[in-house]
Amino acid sequence: MASSRDRILDAYEDVLAVEGERYATLDAVAAKAGVSKGGLLYHFPSKDRLAAALCDRLLTLAAEDVQAMRTAPEGPARYYIRSSHYAGTPLDRALVAVSRLQQAGDGHARTVIETVSADWLNVLHDALGDLDVARAVKLMGDGLYYSALHRALGGHVAKADQDDGLLAVIDRITATSDPAQ
Repeated sequence: MASSRDRILDAYEDVLAVEGERYATLDAVAAKAGVSKGGLLYHFPSKDRLAAALCDRLLTLAAEDVQAMRTAPEGPARYYIRSSHYAGTPLDRALVAVSRLQQAGDGHARTVIETVSADWLNVLHDALGDLDVARAVKLMGDGLYYSALHRALGGHVAKADQDDGLLAVIDRITATSDPAQ
């Protein structure tokens, strides 16, 4: 069973993603987590500390994804495109929740989102050797993710097998920018 701290962060993530920052009060988060407000405050003495912990969670999950991307046998570009689907993973949930904090004007959340995005771009740039090609691949993946997220929120899950044609395009693009050539 998850610790109280993790249940609180999970609840905060969920309330942010579904209801938005305005409704993510300490009372709402405590109720969703099944803890008292005092229990929540024991782990997170303020809403700012709760938001900071959620941002830290995103940084940790994104660092794991960056490592998986770097070492993916198929290469970082194909990995990025193939994984650019909202699947309700812990990384997906944290990314959406921190994005909601960013939308509400949280400067730390904005910095975290920008850091994560830059880390993904840096891996693509390192692998492809061309910043413009790396940006094109990243923007394709970002567009896929945006579309998949909105489809998922509408109850329609996109099928990853629809990306075969796009992966073939990625293969052509990345073949022309192979830094080993």
